[in-house]
Amino acid sequence: MPDISTELTADQFTRRRNRKNSRLVKILFVSTAVSVLILCILLITIINNAFGPVALENEVQPETLAVDGVPLADQSAEQLISHLEEHLSKGLIRRYNFEEPLAERSQRELLQLVEEKIINPTVIRSWSLEEALFESGKIVAFFEENPQAERRFRAWLHPKFLLTPQSSVPENAGVRTAILGSLWIILITFIFAFPFGIGAAVYLEEYARKGWLHRIIQTNIYNLAGVPSIIYGLLGLTVFVRFLVPVTSGTIFGVTDPSTANGRTILSAGLTLGLLILPIIIINTQEALRALPDSLRQSSYGLGATRWQTIRHHLLPNSFERIMTGTIIALSRAIGETAPLVVVGASTFVSLDPSGPFSKFTTLPIQIYQWSARPQGEFRNIAAAAILVLLILLLGMNSFAIYFRNHYARKRISQ
Repeated sequence: MPDISTELTADQFTRRRNRKNSRLVKILFVSTAVSVLILCILLITIINNAFGPVALENEVQPETLAVDGVPLADQSAEQLISHLEEHLSKGLIRRYNFEEPLAERSQRELLQLVEEKIINPTVIRSWSLEEALFESGKIVAFFEENPQAERRFRAWLHPKFLLTPQSSVPENAGVRTAILGSLWIILITFIFAFPFGIGAAVYLEEYARKGWLHRIIQTNIYNLAGVPSIIYGLLGLTVFVRFLVPVTSGTIFGVTDPSTANGRTILSAGLTLGLLILPIIIINTQEALRALPDSLRQSSYGLGATRWQTIRHHLLPNSFERIMTGTIIALSRAIGETAPLVVVGASTFVSLDPSGPFSKFTTLPIQIYQWSARPQGEFRNIAAAAILVLLILLLGMNSFAIYFRNHYARKRISQ
């Protein structure tokens, strides 16, 4: 006969194990819910500041520009050109004609120019979405006290914001220069760190002898992955900005720009961030190679392949998906860095687009930091809009890399 006490004990043990599993599942669910909640709060806070009502005050009232009772919006191109020639300086008119003759511009373009340069609406007060929803009485009272102000709902993130360079006036400022600077730097970072990281990982994992020297090198790589980013900024300042200034400033290649002769260029910034993510790529590539079964190597050797042929045709293709995943994470960290770029010499105000690796630069994180530190509320609004741009750029870059990785994986499987 079966022992009843033993069956009861096993049943109790099963119930106890199920209760533990249930508690573990609840803890994991709570952890996930807290993470999602924090992310939602972050996005809501950013969106709250990137949209909302504003109070505009015009330098010239549109009614005063009416011609024979015809409002400004319905006037012809010739009438709008007449307004521009009357209110703007001759030098500014010559500049506009040099860029594109006013007579060849459309009525819509001329109307926009009149609104920006003559009417010149200036934001005198801005409110967030939260204030618009829960403190509407204060907003109404403000407009009653300032009847000359015009109320509009403004989205600080708009197409013009992406296509406009930096400006000291928040309503005219954009992030075009910062976006181009970030893309240039990330490109140089990838070109520098990706091949060197994979090469170092392949050597350490497949060629180097596993002795005391290998352990010391491996330990230091792990330590370098956790070093604060500002330390890499100091390293970049010493090596790239000062020691290699003929290379990073471009003087050795015939570039004679006085503003970048000190080596504080896009090239210095990209190489500095390349050093920052290099240990991460090395460690990730090593882990990807270790995850492959050793039978893959042995079967390749058994068919007469050399070590390099095994690495090139079997190990790297089969670990490429994991390598790309780690590279995406590393580049995501690099695109959001601020401290090392400040040390290397990022400018907080640059109105000219970078033309190459030897140009002055600013980036989206630097621009966001600079705007967030300004006392005017409008700068905080455009800082929130720039954060959304950074998130979209990061999401787009990661999506492209993931698509490329999955496309490569499907292609490899089909072969």
